[in-house]
Amino acid sequence: AATAPGKKIKARLKRTLPVRGPQAPTLSELMRWYCLNTNTHGCRRIVVSRGRLRRLLWILLTLSAVGLILWQCAELLMNYYSASVSVTVQFQKLPFPAVTICNINPYKYSAMKEYLSELDKETKKALETFYGFSEGKSKVRRSVDEWNSTGSDFFQQIPLLKVEDFSRTATDLHSGQKRKIEGSVFHKDSSIVNSGDSNDIIGFQLCDANNSSDCALYTFSSGVNAIQEWYKLHYMNIMAQIPLETKEKLSYSADDLLLTCFFDGLSCDKRHFTRFHHPLHGNCYTFNSGDNGTILSTSTGGSEYGLQVVLYIDEADYNPFLVTSTGAKIIVHDQDEYPFIEDIGTEIETAAATSIGMHFTRSRKLSKPYSDCTETGADIPVENLYNKSYSLQICLHSCFQKAMVHSCGCAQYAQPLPAGAEYCNYKKNPNWMYCYYRLHEKFVKEQLGCQQICKDACSFKEWALTTSIAQWPSTVSEDWMLRVLSWDKGQKLNKKLNKTDLANLMVFYKDLNERFISENPANTLVILLSNFGGQLGLWMSCSVVCVIEIVEVFFIDSLSIVMRRQWQKAKKWWNNRKQGSSGKAPQASDVERQGHDNPVCIDEDLPTFTTALRLPLPQDSPLPRTPPPNYSTLRLETAFTEQLPDTLELSRH
Repeated sequence: AATAPGKKIKARLKRTLPVRGPQAPTLSELMRWYCLNTNTHGCRRIVVSRGRLRRLLWILLTLSAVGLILWQCAELLMNYYSASVSVTVQFQKLPFPAVTICNINPYKYSAMKEYLSELDKETKKALETFYGFSEGKSKVRRSVDEWNSTGSDFFQQIPLLKVEDFSRTATDLHSGQKRKIEGSVFHKDSSIVNSGDSNDIIGFQLCDANNSSDCALYTFSSGVNAIQEWYKLHYMNIMAQIPLETKEKLSYSADDLLLTCFFDGLSCDKRHFTRFHHPLHGNCYTFNSGDNGTILSTSTGGSEYGLQVVLYIDEADYNPFLVTSTGAKIIVHDQDEYPFIEDIGTEIETAAATSIGMHFTRSRKLSKPYSDCTETGADIPVENLYNKSYSLQICLHSCFQKAMVHSCGCAQYAQPLPAGAEYCNYKKNPNWMYCYYRLHEKFVKEQLGCQQICKDACSFKEWALTTSIAQWPSTVSEDWMLRVLSWDKGQKLNKKLNKTDLANLMVFYKDLNERFISENPANTLVILLSNFGGQLGLWMSCSVVCVIEIVEVFFIDSLSIVMRRQWQKAKKWWNNRKQGSSGKAPQASDVERQGHDNPVCIDEDLPTFTTALRLPLPQDSPLPRTPPPNYSTLRLETAFTEQLPDTLELSRH
């Protein structure tokens, strides 16, 4: 079949005309084509400008504009991930927070004596030996031989030690024998201040039960701190072995703690309080806990419309070695939050009226990519042991407890139990104290990874507290008030009340202004794209289509040309290698194809009249072709005084 004339002309054009545009054979031709056809005027002026100085100026201006665009776009991207803070104040009826109240003394000392008798005996002996204290009138030190036989083997594992002159030897206050100090020495304070001999330091030594040479000596700035810390260690060991039901009976009941109660001007009683047992503070009572599905609110600010309670402290039944202050601890929190009263609780004095005014604030932070906070804690790889809403404290305590169970084989007494674990005690875990101190040291130094894993909550509520204290009851009202309170509670207390056993507490909203602090994105995606467009139009007179064109030419087409050149070089090398091995001379068909001979260059557009004029005369045809007609009547007069070279060439034809 005969070939169509259109296809013959098309084939002749592809062999004759040079290829420009995205199918250019070299990068220089591609860049020249881009500069002549792009909408960015700076690039075009680089090519068409006459004179080296003018061309150099346009190159500098274009590069400066590109640099400014990149700088401004980088600033826009950085501002896109920033947030603005807005504060909204609303006046409305506010829900009253939960108020948790605990006695500073966790358990009645009279009920705990049978469990703490041996520990108290050892503590008194240490005080007598080191300071000369005794329960009798004489304060002369007892000789060690007098009470060697009364010592318990239970406390010989971790006795109190007296280190003399920072030497590596210490005196056992239990046996009176000197022992060599192995391992490291950790001072709990930066300065060493002692109440006795200035060269004496008191502390205790903890050793690894599996390696007696691996020990650590913990010393303190005073004997009071050392004895209290040593007492608490043994105290937690004893309490971990007592069942929860028994400990609840040993602590204070609601009738013991609460004498009077008023809320929002109305009387309330123990039914408005919910008991929960805290490992370190015994029975605590939460007002307005929301467990019954109802959360109380207040419609008026001021002390008369808040919570008012009178607490019975019973100082005479305090543990003298466990606590050194008298009063109660309270914490204001949300109903879904766990009350970390040991960390952020506020202490209430006895024989005083404590007024706590509140300001309520809700805060909302943006999560990623604006900040590193978590919405619900579900993305934190730490199990919540408290069954309350997520907070940073819950995460840190849960993380440490899990590390304690993993490293020491048991759980620390002051925190909730993980599933399948049990609290540490000497009988089952003789090495737990040493393990706990070592682990806590790593936790404080942020070597456990808990501080890196745990994040702040994105949403949280906060009650800013303002505390004021006044003497209570007053001198003129003390007599009748104590008589009335003794009459009301006399049948249960069986003794006359003393004002040092009482504490008056008032918790109220200072105003009903709810402050809402929120973070909002400083820029949205629409604003970001609009700013990008403004920068491109200002510096390069460019649009989004121009950006797509740049991506196509400088990345896709340039990469295609480079890969094509590499492929051609590899193909030529392979052909030369084959010809060298066969001994044949290279043929014309094997020569590298470039430009219009490249098989990749395929153009399906039919030739135009202008391109047909540029066809050369056929060399194999003896007959001359008929010259094209002279369309002088159709010649266009240019509006420019000078024509471009390509138009001059066209006019000659």
